[in-house]
Amino acid sequence: MRSAVIQEDRRPRTRGPITHRVINIRKRLRNVDLIPMIEERLESLLGQPDQSSFVNDMPLQRKETRKMFGKFQRQLVSSLLESQDFDCKEGGTTFGTFESLRQAYIHYDTAGLDVQLKFQFHGYVANANFTPSDILNQSKLADLRFPVEWYPGTRVMQRTIHLHVGPTNSGKTYHALKRLEQAESGIYAGPLRLLAHEVYSRLNAKGKPCNLITGDERIVADDTKAPLMSSCTVEMVPINTTVDVAVIDEIQMVGHRERGWAWTQALLGVKAQEVHLCGEERAVPLIRELATAMGDKLEIHHYERLSPLRTMSKSLDGDLKNLRKGDCVVVFSRVGIHALKQEIEKTTGKRVAVVYGSLPPETRAQQARLFNDPNNDYDILVASDAIGMGLNLSVKRIIFESTIKHNGKEFKTLPVSELKQIAGRAGRYRTAAQDLGENRDDHTDVEKAEMMSSPQKNLGLVTTLEKFDLPIVQEAMNAEPDPIMTAGLFPPATILQHFATFFPPGTPFSYILLRLHELSRMHHRFHLCDLKDQIGIADVIHSVEKLTIHDRIIFSSAPAALREPGAISTLEALARCVANQGGGALLDIPEMNLDILDQPVAANRAYLGHLEALHKALILYLWLSYRFTGVFTSRPMAFYVKKLVEERIDQVLAVFSSKPNIRQKLRSMREQSILHDLAKQVVEDGLEAKNEESEIALPLRLDDHQPSAQASEADVLDERLIAAAN
Repeated sequence: MRSAVIQEDRRPRTRGPITHRVINIRKRLRNVDLIPMIEERLESLLGQPDQSSFVNDMPLQRKETRKMFGKFQRQLVSSLLESQDFDCKEGGTTFGTFESLRQAYIHYDTAGLDVQLKFQFHGYVANANFTPSDILNQSKLADLRFPVEWYPGTRVMQRTIHLHVGPTNSGKTYHALKRLEQAESGIYAGPLRLLAHEVYSRLNAKGKPCNLITGDERIVADDTKAPLMSSCTVEMVPINTTVDVAVIDEIQMVGHRERGWAWTQALLGVKAQEVHLCGEERAVPLIRELATAMGDKLEIHHYERLSPLRTMSKSLDGDLKNLRKGDCVVVFSRVGIHALKQEIEKTTGKRVAVVYGSLPPETRAQQARLFNDPNNDYDILVASDAIGMGLNLSVKRIIFESTIKHNGKEFKTLPVSELKQIAGRAGRYRTAAQDLGENRDDHTDVEKAEMMSSPQKNLGLVTTLEKFDLPIVQEAMNAEPDPIMTAGLFPPATILQHFATFFPPGTPFSYILLRLHELSRMHHRFHLCDLKDQIGIADVIHSVEKLTIHDRIIFSSAPAALREPGAISTLEALARCVANQGGGALLDIPEMNLDILDQPVAANRAYLGHLEALHKALILYLWLSYRFTGVFTSRPMAFYVKKLVEERIDQVLAVFSSKPNIRQKLRSMREQSILHDLAKQVVEDGLEAKNEESEIALPLRLDDHQPSAQASEADVLDERLIAAAN
C-alpha cells in the first residue's frame, strides 16, 4: 500500500544541520525498535471510550469502530513481530507497511506516524466491507490501460496530427500558429497563462476574435457572432468543442510526472480536424505510437535552429559591468529578479526591463516592448525561467544567474531539458512586436525579411554570471535530455465518482484517490500522475460535511497553495461555502486576509509572505468562481483586489530588493544547500566523518577553482562571439 502524504504541518520548513542530524539518527533505528512506539501511537489513536479520539470521532458506530480498531491493532503488531527479519527486506509481506511507517516517522516524527496509521486503518475498514464482487468491480474501474477509449466523440473523427519538432528558435511554433491564423475556428493550448495571454493578444491584433480561457480568468471576445478562437492553458482545453485547428504547445510535457495528464487529455480528446503539436524531438516515438493507437494520420515536420547558438567558455565572473545590450539574465525568484535589476542599474547605469510569470499581462507586454525596441535605453532584461516556454524576446545572450532552482522544498539543479530550452531563447529571429506588426513603416512580408536576415547577426550566446555554474551549463548544452517514455494520466471524474461509491460514509477522499491509484492497471506507454496536491487538499476539506464526491473532485484539482500562511483555513472556509451553498461573497469570508491591504507597505519577509498568500487565495477564489458560479459571486471585486495585491507586491519587492547584500544572501542559501547535498551524498556513500564535529573537505566557496591555462585564448574566442552577435 502506498504511503499517505503527511499533511499535519504544511508550513515551509528549512532544515538546518540540527534537523538533518535528528533525521539521520532516526534513520539508524532498527525496525524492531519502532514497534513499541507504534503500539503507543495506536493506543493514543484509540483513546478512552468516553473521550474524544481519532477512533471515537469517526462517523461510524463507536462501539463497532473500537472493536474493529482493536482487531486492526492486534493484526498489525502481530504481523510486524512475527516477521523473521525485523529489518523487513524488500519483497516480504510486511515490507510495504513497515517501510511506510518507518519513513513517516523518520521525516515527520510521531505526527507522521499517526497520519500513516490512520491511513492504514481507513484501508482496513474499507477492505473489511468489500465483497468479492466489489473487488472485481473496483478492479474493472481501475483498468486504465485504454485511455483512447475515454473520448468516443473524438475517435469517430479522422484527425490529422502535425507534429512540429525541433530545438528552440527553429520556427516550429511559428508555423503552427500561422496555420491557426488561417483557420475559421481553433484552439491554442499552452503550458503557462502568460503564453495563453500572448497568443490571445496576437490573434485579436490580427483581426481573429479570440477568447482567453485559463483556470482563474475568462475573457470572451466582443464579436460573439464570428467563429471564435480560444487561447487556453492546456488544462482548460474545451474537449467537447469542435474546431478546425488545434495547437498544443510544448508537447514533450506529456511526460511530466504531475501535469502530463493535461497534455494527454488534450491530445487524445480535442475535437479538431487538424491537431498541431509543437515540441522537442524526443517526443516523436511516443507521439507516433499514440497516433497509431488513436487511428489518426501523423505527419512529422522537422525543424533546424534558425540561428546558431554557442556556449561561451567563460562566465561573467560575477561582474555586472560585463553585461551588454541585448543580454537577458535568468533568475529563479521574484526577490532575486528585483534585487538584480536594482544592482545592475546601480552598477552599470543601464535601464533594465523585467519579465516574470505573475506580472499582470499589460505590464509584462510593456516590459517586453521596452526591451525589444532597439531605439530606447532599456538594454538589459532580467527574467524568470518563464522565457523558456516561448515568449518572444529579442535576446542576444542568455546569462544564468544560477543553475539551481528552489522547487518549493529544496534547491535542485535544473534538468538538462529545461536548461537547454531557456538557453535556446538567445539569438531569436522574431520578436513580439514583429508578430503583432508593430513599429513597421511598410508592408514588407515578415517571412521574406526573415529569409534576408544574416544568421551571423542572430548568433545566440549562453553563459553564466558565476564561475561555478558555467561547467554545469556547458555539460548540459552538450547532453541529450532523457527520452519521453510515457504519457501522464489522471482518472476522469466519472471513474472517480463511481469508484467512490464502494466506500463507506466518512472514508477520506484522499484514501479513495490512493486506493484507485494502488489498484490501477496501466499500459506501458502511460503513467499515473503524482497525487501530491490532490491528497493534501482532500485531507484539508475531509471534515467539511455536505460536500458531494463531485465537489471533492473539483476541489482536489484546485490551485491551492497549502504551504502559504492561512491557506488551510481559507480552503476550509471556501469548502464550507460550497457545502452550505452560500456565504461566498468575498467580503463575507473572514479567512481571506483582506485587512493586509489596510496596512502600510513594509519591506520585510513577513509582510511580503502575507501579500503572496492573499494573492494565491484570490486566484483560488477566482478559480472556484467559474466552477461554483452561484456560490462565489464577487468575481469582479476579486479581480480588482488581485490587481491591488499585485501592485503592492511589486512595491514591496522594489523596496525589499534594494536592501544591501540581498543577492549575496540568496546566493549563500543556494551554496549552503549544495554543500549540504554534497555532504549528505558523501555520508550515504559510506564515507563517514571521524566524528560529528569533523568537517567534510569541501570548498568554502562554490566558485573556487584553478585558473585554466587556456583562459586567455578562451577570452579572445568569447570576445569574437560577442562581436559576431552584435
